[in-house]
Amino acid sequence: MSHRIVAARWVLPVTAPVIDQGAVLIEGGVICQTGLRDDLVRAFPDATLTDLGTAALLPGFVNVHSHLELTALRGQVEEPRFQSWILNLIRLKAERLTGKALLDSARLGCLEAIRSGVTTLADTADTVATTAALIESGLRGIVFQECFGPDPSQAESAIESLRQKLDDLRERLASAPAEAAGRLSLGISPHAPYSVSDRLYRLAANFARENRLDLALHAAESQDEERLLQDGRGDFGDSLRRRGIHFHPPQLSTVAYLHQLGVLDTSPLLIHGVTVGELDLPLLVASGSRLAHCPKSNAKFGHGVADLFAWNENGLAVGLGTDSVVSNNTLSLLDEARFCSLLHRAHRRDPNWPTAEQMLRFMTIDGARALRLDSVTGSIEPGKRADLIAFDLSGPRTRPILDPITAIIFSASVGDICLTMVDGRILFDGQKVSSIDEESLLAAIPL
Repeated sequence: MSHRIVAARWVLPVTAPVIDQGAVLIEGGVICQTGLRDDLVRAFPDATLTDLGTAALLPGFVNVHSHLELTALRGQVEEPRFQSWILNLIRLKAERLTGKALLDSARLGCLEAIRSGVTTLADTADTVATTAALIESGLRGIVFQECFGPDPSQAESAIESLRQKLDDLRERLASAPAEAAGRLSLGISPHAPYSVSDRLYRLAANFARENRLDLALHAAESQDEERLLQDGRGDFGDSLRRRGIHFHPPQLSTVAYLHQLGVLDTSPLLIHGVTVGELDLPLLVASGSRLAHCPKSNAKFGHGVADLFAWNENGLAVGLGTDSVVSNNTLSLLDEARFCSLLHRAHRRDPNWPTAEQMLRFMTIDGARALRLDSVTGSIEPGKRADLIAFDLSGPRTRPILDPITAIIFSASVGDICLTMVDGRILFDGQKVSSIDEESLLAAIPL
């Protein structure tokens, strides 16, 4: 196999110091070596050289929570009340996202991700569209197949439906090009405490263990969810009663409830965690649970500010997620990180945390750790896959540059991205995405 050298003014390995005038040597989609540009060029004179100039080369961003299949509904549900937002989203999805429109919606999400420097996504999906779009796109990902069933009598049928959907996804992956199987994996997502019964949670946790599947779920997202679990009332309680579903409130926090049901035994990825309290932390630590932090979505709904500092101090694996564009409006993890940093500094009245370096970690190696992919991606190290992105920092918005990490987190834009690469394959060269027909796709998505 031939070698490729990608060089830039700065190389940001994340787990090692910044390399000034650095480069990365790649062979067969794998990072072989990092070092000074001139040293690698001398050592490998026959290698193909891509010199990005005044740019910062870094690991691709890891988005630990998205809903790609909803992308075409961006801006369609600007409803501030969470319960109404959910009902409107369900209605619009059924009306507008069918057949090819659903696939194009997921493709649009992949296109935005690639142009935003995201190379890995953990996507929560209800249909095959996300898997199909990810196969085409060249992105790395985990697809968490959703299951629903707030009525305990639905639990067994929900698991059978889940089994069938996973079989369909496996068949789709088996018929895809061989390289896609190395990039994509499957998990399950029993949706949330207000849409999944206690019986279905138990069955889903057993199903995940028996089939060695990762498990993700929306948890501790809102005060209304907390009220449902405490006294059975609020919007979610009222909604269940209108449907003739009797919910027995456990009078526990969401985390304690999931612990009681055995869900935490799977070391799940918990999405949101806004209402996670001090008493919940030991349960999360002991179970090895992981967290997806979605600060913009949490803030837009007025749900509150999750205690990211406590999660980090307790050594929990935490990554950043954008959630869907229906609640966030963008899949830019860079925007998420900038908002996250400023939000938590203001909330804690502490200008020292999180730092730009910490935010970069949340977007890369910490996100990969939260997805159990840190041996594969998330940093620039020999042996890891060549999932790389680069920011052109030559423009007026970023100069002068004292520190490239600070420049990226607080000054740069996703419009400055000049390279997105997964497994050594260039998906975006700063001008055009190679894996998706942008012109045809955008023509299919109405303004």
